[in-house]
Amino acid sequence: MIYCYDAYCGWCYGFSPVITQVVASFSAQLDFEVLSGGMIISEKAKHIGVTAGYIQKAYKVVEETTGVSFGEDYLWHINNPEESDWYPSSEKPAIALCIFKEYYPERQVEFATDLQVALHFEGRDLCDNEAYRHLLEKYSIQAEPFYEKLASEEYKEQAYYEFALCKQLQVTGFPAVFVQLSETKFHLVARGYTTFEDIKERLDEVLQEIAQ
Repeated sequence: MIYCYDAYCGWCYGFSPVITQVVASFSAQLDFEVLSGGMIISEKAKHIGVTAGYIQKAYKVVEETTGVSFGEDYLWHINNPEESDWYPSSEKPAIALCIFKEYYPERQVEFATDLQVALHFEGRDLCDNEAYRHLLEKYSIQAEPFYEKLASEEYKEQAYYEFALCKQLQVTGFPAVFVQLSETKFHLVARGYTTFEDIKERLDEVLQEIAQ
């Protein structure tokens, strides 16, 4: 299963409990891969003030639809953009995910969820190296090699390769979930926020098809 997400995507944050449930229910039948989508990538990072007005309305819809809560520390930046020092970019959290996948390939969804909570609930700036330190402690990863990799070209290239893969899969919005049936065959099971019940039904059909 391939989960295309972005650390800065509010709908992906709302989808986190669903994808966590999918992993719990289907881990015996499926391997899980998370790809970062590169939702916010530009030559020159734009200030949070550019999107704050949109997010002020959108986050409420996400909360009502999905049941998640956005944290006060995150919302402070959205409601006080003129005082915020945030310049959102998907690059650094995508690099962090690539590094993490080498340590714990089987816990990719868990780490992606932690990144979303760090941003959308705890209000950590994912463009700041310090935003990852608490996760290094949680997953017993040594800080020095992690930060060396975070600054390296090798892992940056891996992150941009993931952005390209999402484009290749024709993902135009997040979250998106696929089951890969072969080298070239992919079955879309979720585009945008989708309930666990709907995904389960689609997955059951796909797995039945594979079995036959």
